Amino acid sequence: MNDILNRQLLSVTGLVQLEKRIRHAATVEEFGFLVVNETHALVRYRQAILWRRTPGGGGKVAAISGLALPDANAPFMVWLADLLRHLEGREGIEAIDASGVPPGEGGEWGEWLPPHALRIPLHDFGGEAGSKIGDRNLGCLFLVRDEPWTDHDRHLMAYLADSYAHSWAALLARRRPDRLSWLHRRKGKLGLLALAVAVGLCWLPVRQSVLAPAEVIPREPVVVRASIDGVVDRFEVRPNQIVAEGQVLLALDAARLQNRLDVARKAHEVSEAEYRQAAQQAVFDPRSKTSLAILQGRMEQNAAEVVYLEGLSQRIEIRAPRGGIVIFDDVNDWIGKPVTIGERILIVADPGEAEIEIHLPVADAIALERDSEVTLFLNVDPQHPIDGALSFASYQANPTPEGGLAYRLKADFAEGVTPPRIGMKGIAKVRGEETTLFYYVMRRPLAALRQRIGL
Repeated sequence: MNDILNRQLLSVTGLVQLEKRIRHAATVEEFGFLVVNETHALVRYRQAILWRRTPGGGGKVAAISGLALPDANAPFMVWLADLLRHLEGREGIEAIDASGVPPGEGGEWGEWLPPHALRIPLHDFGGEAGSKIGDRNLGCLFLVRDEPWTDHDRHLMAYLADSYAHSWAALLARRRPDRLSWLHRRKGKLGLLALAVAVGLCWLPVRQSVLAPAEVIPREPVVVRASIDGVVDRFEVRPNQIVAEGQVLLALDAARLQNRLDVARKAHEVSEAEYRQAAQQAVFDPRSKTSLAILQGRMEQNAAEVVYLEGLSQRIEIRAPRGGIVIFDDVNDWIGKPVTIGERILIVADPGEAEIEIHLPVADAIALERDSEVTLFLNVDPQHPIDGALSFASYQANPTPEGGLAYRLKADFAEGVTPPRIGMKGIAKVRGEETTLFYYVMRRPLAALRQRIGL
């Protein structure tokens, strides 16, 4: 009984603490981050999406769990926006699966989302009479997971939905400025002077720059591949270990190959004995000479099979082609795994030869030239930036593990800089050409407008 009471008390305490954090959110962005990430403490789910309804019946994804800045142009985000737009207008909390959505979105449901979803509308009913803020549909919270939703989940989310909607409406109301108030506070020559200064600053030359995730990767690593078909038996090294040239890295299971070799040797011995016996008989019986050539060919074939299998047995152990650091995933991911000849297992790289790999999102792309300045801020030591120069920029954008599209950039470390440990991650600042302050500030809004109107 005490355990049940303790769990109930912890659940109520978590609910109160979450409501407190939601009420104290200072911005709409902070509110969205808390809703999609902290709700998991009360209701288990794999992913949460906060959908914001916009004027005109449209909407957009305001926040998504696990992503700091959702890329609206990513294939997953485009599909998700279409799905939530089709679900707009439904009342009440409801469990949804692929069968309850239009065929266009339902056909791709299994590719993007778990099977069970829960849609929680967020309505603000707290406005005063005649207020534009009260009594309106703000959007919805969309939760997905692998297990079906229970009545307990629905009741808990119904309570949270009221708190979320109230806090969200208050933050949205706080963001509605009086667009003309500044005109009333500035009069005469002072206002004209400020306007002139603002226009002049718009033409101030500045350097373009963007921030993008980056990682330290090896330069020209040597790929170690499976030398034969087999099963990984053991590793003699650990990830990120320094090895010497010729050192054994791993070994494949030799049992199956050894069995084949034993059978081949036995077959060779039998064929050799048959050939010698036929050769002796051929001395006294000329008719035995007719089978002598066949037996000799069989003996030579078996001998070649033995030589071939002995050669394969010499390739059971895979050795380092050069000295350096070995880079691969956890050892336990490979033990017992079947591999085919030529399959990539790990890489060996020189720890002193490294470069910076940068994934520049499509929405942040700017004109870049070779040798453009790059500054790397490592996550483990952001106070000490590392300088570099751009050496490569991909022509086409490629999908990222987060589901977005990004250009792949590479940068060399500046002369005299000791490269950090391979695998370290951080944020890279890439500087481009000079432009005006107006374009620097308005670049992203102009890009969004251009995409919206199709120019």
